Amino acid sequence: MTEQVETSTERRTDQINLSAVAAEKVKSLLAQEGRDDLALRISVQPGGCSGLRYQLFFDERTLDGDVTTDFDGVTVVVDRMSVPYLNGAQIDFVDSIEKQGFTIDNPNATGSCACGDSFH
Repeated sequence: MTEQVETSTERRTDQINLSAVAAEKVKSLLAQEGRDDLALRISVQPGGCSGLRYQLFFDERTLDGDVTTDFDGVTVVVDRMSVPYLNGAQIDFVDSIEKQGFTIDNPNATGSCACGDSFH
């Protein structure tokens, strides 16, 4: 089942959140790929110097137990093992002189490594 959610400034704690800027960037990337059958999959995997790392990628698969949410036409999928780590997390996209890319503000992360690539 896919839950429809409008991107807004209200941050939900019972699921992942995708900013309007991030949703527009995902739509742009999908348009470049020429595919409308892909979802943005966000997962947490073991690795990095702090123990866990985020993975964001386009995926056409649906796995058993996936939690799927639609943000203004962008489908975001989180596997069942990653859901507890990502509830309340805000996915945004930053495009500045210092940094360009997706960012994750996660209230569940108690710390991160110096390079910012992983968390615990």
